[in-house]
Amino acid sequence: MRVTLKDIADEAGVSMMTVSNVVNGKRARVSPETIERIQRIVTARGYVPSASARSLAAKASRMIGLLVPAADEDSLMISPHNVAILGQIERELRKSGYHLLLRGIAEPSEVGEALKVWSLDGAVLLGFLDEDLERLTAGAVGNVSLLAIDSYSTNPLTTGVRSDDYTGALLAARHLLDLGHTEIVFAGPSFSSVGVVHQRYDGFRAAFAEAGLTWTKRLVTVETTTHATGREVGQQLLKDHPEATAVFATADILAIGIMEGLTDSGYDVPRDVSVLGFDNLDLSEYVTPKLTTIAQDIPQKAAIAVRRLLAAIEDQEHPVDAVTLDVHLIKRSSTTHPRRL
Repeated sequence: MRVTLKDIADEAGVSMMTVSNVVNGKRARVSPETIERIQRIVTARGYVPSASARSLAAKASRMIGLLVPAADEDSLMISPHNVAILGQIERELRKSGYHLLLRGIAEPSEVGEALKVWSLDGAVLLGFLDEDLERLTAGAVGNVSLLAIDSYSTNPLTTGVRSDDYTGALLAARHLLDLGHTEIVFAGPSFSSVGVVHQRYDGFRAAFAEAGLTWTKRLVTVETTTHATGREVGQQLLKDHPEATAVFATADILAIGIMEGLTDSGYDVPRDVSVLGFDNLDLSEYVTPKLTTIAQDIPQKAAIAVRRLLAAIEDQEHPVDAVTLDVHLIKRSSTTHPRRL
Protein backbone atom coordinates (compact mmCIF):
# COMPACT_ATOMS: atom_id res chain seq x y z
CA MET A 1 0.00 0.00 0.00
CA ARG A 2 1.31 3.44 -0.90
CA VAL A 3 2.47 5.52 2.05
CA THR A 4 0.70 8.89 2.13
CA LEU A 5 1.51 12.31 3.51
CA LYS A 6 -1.11 11.72 6.21
CA ASP A 7 0.59 8.47 7.29
CA ILE A 8 3.86 10.33 7.81
CA ALA A 9 2.12 13.18 9.66
CA ASP A 10 0.25 10.80 12.00
CA GLU A 11 3.40 8.88 12.92
CA ALA A 12 5.44 12.07 13.42
CA GLY A 13 2.70 13.75 15.44
CA VAL A 14 2.64 16.84 13.26
CA SER A 15 0.32 18.37 10.66
CA MET A 16 0.29 17.33 7.01
CA MET A 17 1.36 20.87 6.14
CA THR A 18 4.51 20.49 8.23
CA VAL A 19 5.38 17.22 6.52
CA SER A 20 4.71 18.79 3.12
CA ASN A 21 6.98 21.72 3.93
CA VAL A 22 9.83 19.43 5.01
CA VAL A 23 9.49 17.14 1.98
CA ASN A 24 9.43 20.12 -0.40
CA GLY A 25 12.37 21.90 1.21
CA LYS A 26 10.41 24.69 2.94
CA ARG A 27 11.95 24.23 6.36
CA ALA A 28 12.49 27.76 7.70
CA ARG A 29 9.71 27.47 10.32
CA VAL A 30 10.28 23.83 11.29
CA SER A 31 12.58 22.88 14.16
CA PRO A 32 15.67 20.75 13.42
CA GLU A 33 14.32 18.00 15.70
CA THR A 34 11.02 17.83 13.80
CA ILE A 35 12.84 17.84 10.43
CA GLU A 36 15.04 14.97 11.57
CA ARG A 37 12.05 12.98 12.86
CA ILE A 38 10.09 13.44 9.65
CA GLN A 39 13.07 12.54 7.46
CA ARG A 40 13.68 9.40 9.51
CA ILE A 41 10.07 8.26 9.08
CA VAL A 42 10.08 9.15 5.36
CA THR A 43 13.15 6.99 4.84
CA ALA A 44 11.90 4.10 6.97
CA ARG A 45 8.46 4.02 5.33
CA GLY A 46 9.79 4.53 1.79
CA TYR A 47 7.59 7.54 1.17
CA VAL A 48 7.70 8.94 -2.39
CA PRO A 49 6.08 12.36 -2.92
CA SER A 50 3.33 12.54 -5.53
CA ALA A 51 4.62 14.38 -8.60
CA SER A 52 1.15 15.68 -9.41
CA ALA A 53 0.65 16.98 -5.87
CA ARG A 54 3.98 18.75 -5.93
CA SER A 55 3.12 20.31 -9.27
CA LEU A 56 -0.19 21.60 -7.96
CA ALA A 57 1.47 23.03 -4.88
CA ALA A 58 4.07 24.81 -6.98
CA LYS A 59 1.54 25.84 -9.64
CA ALA A 60 3.85 24.31 -12.23
CA SER A 61 3.84 21.01 -14.08
CA ARG A 62 7.60 20.39 -13.80
CA MET A 63 7.18 19.12 -17.35
CA ILE A 64 9.38 20.18 -20.25
CA GLY A 65 8.40 19.29 -23.79
CA LEU A 66 10.86 18.11 -26.40
CA LEU A 67 9.04 18.93 -29.62
CA VAL A 68 10.29 17.41 -32.87
CA PRO A 69 8.88 17.44 -36.41
CA ALA A 70 6.70 14.43 -37.21
CA ALA A 71 7.48 13.08 -40.66
CA ASP A 72 4.04 11.43 -40.86
CA GLU A 73 1.45 9.88 -38.58
CA ASP A 74 3.70 6.97 -37.65
CA SER A 75 7.21 8.32 -37.18
CA LEU A 76 9.27 11.16 -35.76
CA MET A 77 12.21 12.83 -37.48
CA ILE A 78 14.84 11.78 -34.92
CA SER A 79 18.34 11.39 -36.32
CA PRO A 80 21.15 9.71 -34.35
CA HIS A 81 22.42 13.21 -33.49
CA ASN A 82 18.99 14.16 -32.14
CA VAL A 83 18.72 10.90 -30.18
CA ALA A 84 22.00 11.79 -28.48
CA ILE A 85 20.66 15.27 -27.71
CA LEU A 86 17.41 13.81 -26.36
CA GLY A 87 19.25 11.50 -23.95
CA GLN A 88 21.44 14.28 -22.62
CA ILE A 89 18.52 16.70 -22.19
CA GLU A 90 16.52 14.11 -20.24
CA ARG A 91 19.51 13.51 -17.98
CA GLU A 92 19.98 17.23 -17.29
CA LEU A 93 16.27 17.79 -16.63
CA ARG A 94 16.10 14.80 -14.31
CA LYS A 95 18.93 16.23 -12.24
CA SER A 96 16.91 19.44 -11.87
CA GLY A 97 13.68 17.69 -10.88
CA TYR A 98 11.90 18.09 -14.22
CA HIS A 99 10.25 15.49 -16.47
CA LEU A 100 10.54 15.26 -20.25
CA LEU A 101 7.65 14.81 -22.65
CA LEU A 102 8.58 13.84 -26.22
CA ARG A 103 6.00 15.09 -28.68
CA GLY A 104 5.85 14.91 -32.47
CA ILE A 105 4.61 18.02 -34.26
CA ALA A 106 3.20 17.59 -37.77
CA GLU A 107 2.73 21.32 -38.41
CA PRO A 108 4.37 24.34 -36.72
CA SER A 109 0.89 25.60 -35.84
CA GLU A 110 0.58 22.63 -33.46
CA VAL A 111 3.33 23.94 -31.17
CA GLY A 112 1.01 26.28 -29.30
CA GLU A 113 -1.60 23.55 -28.88
CA ALA A 114 0.96 21.14 -27.42
CA LEU A 115 2.16 23.75 -24.94
CA LYS A 116 -1.38 24.33 -23.66
CA VAL A 117 -2.74 20.77 -23.73
CA TRP A 118 0.18 19.36 -21.78
CA SER A 119 0.56 22.38 -19.45
CA LEU A 120 4.27 22.54 -20.21
CA ASP A 121 6.52 24.83 -18.20
CA GLY A 122 8.80 25.14 -21.20
CA ALA A 123 9.80 23.40 -24.40
CA VAL A 124 12.86 22.52 -26.42
CA LEU A 125 12.37 22.71 -30.18
CA LEU A 126 14.63 20.27 -32.02
CA GLY A 127 14.90 19.74 -35.77
CA PHE A 128 12.57 22.51 -36.94
CA LEU A 129 13.40 24.69 -39.93
CA ASP A 130 14.15 28.32 -39.12
CA GLU A 131 11.25 29.45 -41.30
CA ASP A 132 8.91 27.32 -39.14
CA LEU A 133 10.24 28.93 -35.97
CA GLU A 134 9.82 32.39 -37.46
CA ARG A 135 6.08 31.74 -37.76
CA LEU A 136 5.57 31.18 -34.03
CA THR A 137 3.46 33.94 -32.50
CA ALA A 138 3.04 35.30 -28.97
CA GLY A 139 -0.64 34.43 -29.13
CA ALA A 140 0.12 30.76 -29.70
CA VAL A 141 3.08 30.47 -27.34
CA GLY A 142 1.81 32.58 -24.43
CA ASN A 143 4.25 32.85 -21.53
CA VAL A 144 5.87 29.45 -22.08
CA SER A 145 9.65 29.64 -22.47
CA LEU A 146 11.02 28.13 -25.68
CA LEU A 147 14.54 27.11 -26.62
CA ALA A 148 15.51 26.06 -30.13
CA ILE A 149 18.52 23.82 -30.70
CA ASP A 150 20.58 24.23 -33.89
CA SER A 151 18.59 27.23 -35.04
CA TYR A 152 19.42 30.58 -36.59
CA SER A 153 15.91 31.95 -36.18
CA THR A 154 15.64 35.55 -34.99
CA ASN A 155 12.16 35.08 -33.51
CA PRO A 156 12.30 36.84 -30.09
CA LEU A 157 10.01 34.17 -28.60
CA THR A 158 12.87 31.65 -28.68
CA THR A 159 16.42 31.55 -27.50
CA GLY A 160 18.92 29.08 -28.91
CA VAL A 161 21.97 26.89 -28.52
CA ARG A 162 23.91 25.73 -31.55
CA SER A 163 27.35 24.64 -32.68
CA ASP A 164 29.59 26.81 -34.86
CA ASP A 165 28.43 25.29 -38.14
CA TYR A 166 30.27 27.76 -40.36
CA THR A 167 33.64 27.15 -38.69
CA GLY A 168 33.08 23.41 -38.63
CA ALA A 169 32.62 23.22 -42.39
CA LEU A 170 35.54 25.61 -42.88
CA LEU A 171 37.77 23.23 -40.90
CA ALA A 172 36.47 20.25 -42.87
CA ALA A 173 37.21 21.82 -46.24
CA ARG A 174 40.60 23.09 -45.08
CA HIS A 175 41.58 19.57 -44.05
CA LEU A 176 40.63 18.11 -47.42
CA LEU A 177 42.37 20.93 -49.30
CA ASP A 178 45.50 20.50 -47.19
CA LEU A 179 45.55 16.83 -48.18
CA GLY A 180 45.52 17.90 -51.83
CA HIS A 181 41.84 17.46 -52.70
CA THR A 182 40.20 20.07 -54.89
CA GLU A 183 37.44 17.99 -56.53
CA ILE A 184 35.23 17.78 -53.44
CA VAL A 185 31.50 17.02 -53.27
CA PHE A 186 29.30 18.74 -50.68
CA ALA A 187 26.48 16.38 -49.60
CA GLY A 188 23.57 17.33 -47.38
CA PRO A 189 19.86 18.15 -47.23
CA SER A 190 18.46 20.90 -49.41
CA PHE A 191 18.63 24.29 -47.71
CA SER A 192 17.34 27.83 -47.87
CA SER A 193 19.20 31.10 -47.30
CA VAL A 194 19.36 30.53 -43.52
CA GLY A 195 19.92 27.64 -41.18
CA VAL A 196 22.46 25.02 -40.17
CA VAL A 197 23.12 23.50 -43.59
CA HIS A 198 23.46 26.90 -45.23
CA GLN A 199 26.03 27.89 -42.59
CA ARG A 200 28.00 24.74 -43.34
CA TYR A 201 27.73 25.38 -47.08
CA ASP A 202 29.08 28.91 -46.64
CA GLY A 203 31.93 27.74 -44.42
CA PHE A 204 32.84 25.01 -46.90
CA ARG A 205 33.02 27.47 -49.81
CA ALA A 206 34.96 29.98 -47.70
CA ALA A 207 37.85 27.53 -47.36
CA PHE A 208 38.27 27.50 -51.16
CA ALA A 209 38.23 31.30 -51.32
CA GLU A 210 40.74 31.42 -48.48
CA ALA A 211 43.04 29.11 -50.49
CA GLY A 212 42.63 31.22 -53.63
CA LEU A 213 40.64 28.48 -55.35
CA THR A 214 37.23 28.37 -57.01
CA TRP A 215 35.02 25.49 -55.97
CA THR A 216 33.47 23.74 -58.92
CA LYS A 217 29.94 23.32 -57.66
CA ARG A 218 29.55 19.63 -56.91
CA LEU A 219 26.46 19.59 -54.75
CA VAL A 220 24.44 16.52 -53.79
CA THR A 221 21.20 17.21 -51.94
CA VAL A 222 19.13 14.60 -50.13
CA GLU A 223 15.56 14.52 -48.84
CA THR A 224 16.44 12.82 -45.55
CA THR A 225 19.67 12.64 -43.58
CA THR A 226 19.81 8.89 -43.03
CA HIS A 227 22.20 5.99 -43.49
CA ALA A 228 20.04 4.56 -46.28
CA THR A 229 20.05 7.85 -48.17
CA GLY A 230 23.81 8.14 -47.74
CA ARG A 231 24.28 4.65 -49.13
CA GLU A 232 22.31 5.61 -52.23
CA VAL A 233 24.47 8.73 -52.62
CA GLY A 234 27.64 6.65 -52.30
CA GLN A 235 26.49 4.19 -54.94
CA GLN A 236 25.79 7.02 -57.38
CA LEU A 237 28.55 9.44 -56.40
CA LEU A 238 31.29 8.58 -58.89
CA LYS A 239 28.78 8.03 -61.67
CA ASP A 240 27.61 11.62 -61.33
CA HIS A 241 30.99 13.06 -60.31
CA PRO A 242 33.71 10.75 -61.72
CA GLU A 243 36.42 13.32 -61.03
CA ALA A 244 35.60 13.58 -57.29
CA THR A 245 38.30 12.51 -54.84
CA ALA A 246 36.55 13.53 -51.61
CA VAL A 247 33.13 14.23 -50.14
CA PHE A 248 32.07 16.33 -47.16
CA ALA A 249 28.74 15.20 -45.68
CA THR A 250 26.86 17.48 -43.31
CA ALA A 251 26.13 14.64 -40.85
CA ASP A 252 28.04 11.56 -39.70
CA ILE A 253 25.15 9.19 -40.40
CA LEU A 254 25.03 10.43 -44.00
CA ALA A 255 28.81 10.13 -44.35
CA ILE A 256 28.79 6.57 -43.00
CA GLY A 257 26.10 5.62 -45.52
CA ILE A 258 28.16 7.20 -48.31
CA MET A 259 31.19 5.14 -47.31
CA GLU A 260 29.12 1.96 -47.45
CA GLY A 261 27.64 2.92 -50.83
CA LEU A 262 31.10 3.55 -52.25
CA THR A 263 32.29 0.18 -50.93
CA ASP A 264 29.22 -1.53 -52.43
CA SER A 265 30.23 -0.04 -55.78
CA GLY A 266 33.75 -1.46 -55.57
CA TYR A 267 35.59 1.66 -54.40
CA ASP A 268 37.97 1.94 -51.50
CA VAL A 269 37.62 4.59 -48.79
CA PRO A 270 39.86 6.53 -48.46
CA ARG A 271 42.15 5.34 -51.27
CA ASP A 272 39.66 6.21 -54.02
CA VAL A 273 37.48 8.72 -52.17
CA SER A 274 38.04 10.43 -48.84
CA VAL A 275 34.92 10.95 -46.70
CA LEU A 276 34.45 13.49 -43.92
CA GLY A 277 31.39 13.95 -41.67
CA PHE A 278 29.99 16.28 -39.03
CA ASP A 279 28.88 15.49 -35.43
CA ASN A 280 31.42 12.98 -34.04
CA LEU A 281 28.75 10.45 -33.09
CA ASP A 282 29.97 7.38 -31.22
CA LEU A 283 29.26 5.40 -34.38
CA SER A 284 31.99 7.30 -36.23
CA GLU A 285 34.63 5.35 -34.28
CA TYR A 286 32.98 1.96 -34.78
CA VAL A 287 32.85 1.90 -38.57
CA THR A 288 35.65 0.85 -40.92
CA PRO A 289 37.44 3.01 -41.82
CA LYS A 290 36.95 5.23 -38.78
CA LEU A 291 35.31 8.47 -39.82
CA THR A 292 37.16 11.79 -39.92
CA THR A 293 34.62 14.30 -38.62
CA ILE A 294 33.87 17.67 -37.12
CA ALA A 295 33.20 17.18 -33.41
CA GLN A 296 30.56 19.10 -31.55
CA ASP A 297 30.08 18.73 -27.80
CA ILE A 298 26.59 17.27 -27.54
CA PRO A 299 26.57 16.91 -23.72
CA GLN A 300 27.63 20.54 -23.37
CA LYS A 301 25.00 21.65 -25.87
CA ALA A 302 22.28 19.83 -23.92
CA ALA A 303 23.49 21.13 -20.53
CA ILE A 304 23.56 24.74 -21.70
CA ALA A 305 20.16 24.34 -23.38
CA VAL A 306 18.56 23.07 -20.18
CA ARG A 307 20.30 25.68 -18.02
CA ARG A 308 19.10 28.55 -20.24
CA LEU A 309 15.59 27.17 -20.52
CA LEU A 310 15.15 26.67 -16.77
CA ALA A 311 16.57 30.13 -16.10
CA ALA A 312 14.02 31.58 -18.50
CA ILE A 313 11.21 29.63 -16.79
CA GLU A 314 12.21 30.80 -13.32
CA ASP A 315 12.88 34.42 -14.29
CA GLN A 316 10.07 34.65 -16.85
CA GLU A 317 12.53 36.27 -19.23
CA HIS A 318 13.22 35.24 -22.80
CA PRO A 319 16.86 35.89 -23.73
CA VAL A 320 17.16 36.25 -27.49
CA ASP A 321 20.88 35.91 -28.14
CA ALA A 322 21.87 32.35 -28.99
CA VAL A 323 24.89 30.55 -27.56
CA THR A 324 27.30 29.25 -30.21
CA LEU A 325 29.61 26.41 -29.16
CA ASP A 326 33.08 25.65 -30.52
CA VAL A 327 33.77 22.68 -32.78
CA HIS A 328 36.99 20.95 -33.81
CA LEU A 329 38.31 18.51 -36.40
CA ILE A 330 39.01 14.89 -35.46
CA LYS A 331 41.28 13.18 -37.98
CA ARG A 332 40.69 9.48 -38.49
CA SER A 333 41.33 7.01 -41.29
CA SER A 334 38.52 7.89 -43.74
CA THR A 335 40.56 10.75 -45.25
CA THR A 336 43.94 10.68 -46.96
CA HIS A 337 45.77 12.22 -49.93
CA PRO A 338 44.16 11.84 -53.36
CA ARG A 339 45.24 8.68 -55.08
CA ARG A 340 46.81 10.55 -57.99
CA LEU A 341 49.28 12.13 -55.56
